[in-house]
Amino acid sequence: MDYPILENINSPKDVKELDEKQLDPLCGEIRQKLIETVSENGGHLASNLGTVELTVALHRCFNSPDDKIIWDVSHQAYTHKLLTGRYQSFDTLRTEGGLSGFTRPDESRHDISYEGHAGTSVSRASGIALANRLKGSKAYSIAVLGDGSFGNGLVYEAMNTAGSNGGRLIIVLNDNEMSISENVGAMARYLAVVRAKPEYYRFKARTEKALNRIPLVGVHLSNGLFKLKTFLKNLIYRSSFFEDLGFRYIGPIDGHDISTLCEAMNSAKMVGKPVVIHVNTVKGKGLDYAENSPENFHGVSEFDIDTGKTKSSGENYSSQFGKALTEFADKDSRICAVTAAMAKGTGLEGFFEKFPQRAFDVGIAEEHGVVLSSGLSIGGMVPVFAVYSTFLQRAADQIIHDGALQRKKLILAIDRAGFVGEDGETHQGLFDVPILQSVPNTTVYSPASYKELRKALYNAIYKDDNLVAVRYPRGSMPENGDLLSEGNDFEVIGDEDADASIVTYGRLFYEALKAKEVLNEKGISVKIIKLFKIIPLPKGAADAALHCGFVSFFEEGMKTGGAGEAFAEELLSAGFNGRYVHAGIDREFVSHAPISSLMKKYGLDGESMADTVIKGVNDEG
Repeated sequence: MDYPILENINSPKDVKELDEKQLDPLCGEIRQKLIETVSENGGHLASNLGTVELTVALHRCFNSPDDKIIWDVSHQAYTHKLLTGRYQSFDTLRTEGGLSGFTRPDESRHDISYEGHAGTSVSRASGIALANRLKGSKAYSIAVLGDGSFGNGLVYEAMNTAGSNGGRLIIVLNDNEMSISENVGAMARYLAVVRAKPEYYRFKARTEKALNRIPLVGVHLSNGLFKLKTFLKNLIYRSSFFEDLGFRYIGPIDGHDISTLCEAMNSAKMVGKPVVIHVNTVKGKGLDYAENSPENFHGVSEFDIDTGKTKSSGENYSSQFGKALTEFADKDSRICAVTAAMAKGTGLEGFFEKFPQRAFDVGIAEEHGVVLSSGLSIGGMVPVFAVYSTFLQRAADQIIHDGALQRKKLILAIDRAGFVGEDGETHQGLFDVPILQSVPNTTVYSPASYKELRKALYNAIYKDDNLVAVRYPRGSMPENGDLLSEGNDFEVIGDEDADASIVTYGRLFYEALKAKEVLNEKGISVKIIKLFKIIPLPKGAADAALHCGFVSFFEEGMKTGGAGEAFAEELLSAGFNGRYVHAGIDREFVSHAPISSLMKKYGLDGESMADTVIKGVNDEG
């Protein structure tokens, strides 16, 4: 398809120079480019389709990068990328070596910060606004966050101080699902439009200035009119929440009307204090099946443009977890499911449908999710908090203080543990093991198969005490995976007197089996020590490797604080005097790439494992 306007946009300056009649066609081209690219590469579709006009308006009204736009989560910043010089490379979105699906300062000077988690934009934009004020800069700081992020506690912490700190701070609240303000009737809509116009603020400023000049009574009249105006406005808008925190409120604004959006943004620039612009948008705008089912096209794999049908489907670890938990809950009324805006992603849709009274979605509030689960446990229930590994990081304190310390049953189902692929640095699940490694009263399982996942969940509910985590990867297991794993705390596969040992856990077990096959063909005997429980390490696991001349530990996570470090410590304590190699991620953030490519890059695929062992055995010899 041709993109005659979009292909000539090389910077926000080009957006500003467009004639108003070109804006709607530009938005049409952007939507088509988004659909075309995401259908091939996967990514966040509905959220980006909903913010096209909003992004165009932002770049017409503000001067990026002097004015700094902070995209909360930044999964809705694809249009921003297209308008800031990345149209020519947009086809590489989410591909290895290509554009990231999130904002990255090393990708463009218009990307102000690395973003991937919700609720951070207001805090960051507030800090930038304060820095601008301290330096005497007249630049604006703009936080763009969706209504989903607005449920994150960090937003309220930021707004609690941002309103009083002043500065040129503007918060754009993109409301595409829930109603923040209750507005009724034509008068509310009319006043919203009036309040969005710069003329309103010019008239307001002139009136206040004239009243204040009247001797004796002028200031009292001005204050009285302000109180009356605020009372009437709050009666109609019920927007006092923002103004009580020190913000001016503009909205709600039609988020698909560029002219009105620009009027609102230009008005906000004139206010002279922090402002909230409340924008209504439609997720999936311009694509029928995405509009009708935005939750299914929020984050999507490759799909057929004509039908909307995704090209990947079938069972995976998440769906198997959801099925197992639902089956257990059917027989045990104590079991509750908790999730943080991820019921679908964590496979809990069936549980929510069957047991609505025992299913709790806390929104994007992982800290609250852990503490709520703690309360459920204290109350005599068995809570299972299903959360992506990358988002569990946000609740590190709660895991320690409100989980392990309480010495009550609390189960963490850690989804997307390990590499997640194309979502990149902000989403890789590589830190949960180091976080949990040093926490007392904690048990962690890392199942390799669906059968083991079910067993780990059963153990967590009925055998183990205190804080128990079950961590499992994104995607599906091999077809014969259930036949290859027994679900013991650890297993030894191969000759006891082998030349070398491969120690690993989770889905890397299947790569270890491939390595063993290669090594056997080369005449090198190797045994695999497969860990099912990784914290604490099972008794006897280290002893199984003690008499090998070469031991290699492969871990799909951070080496520092990982299970491989703990295994090495046990080996040394037991008197091991052979060679030990620990393969994993060594103090770096992992960029976006297919999981298979990341496995090879970090030496965790079967071929690389075999090469490591061959080199280790030869060096030993």
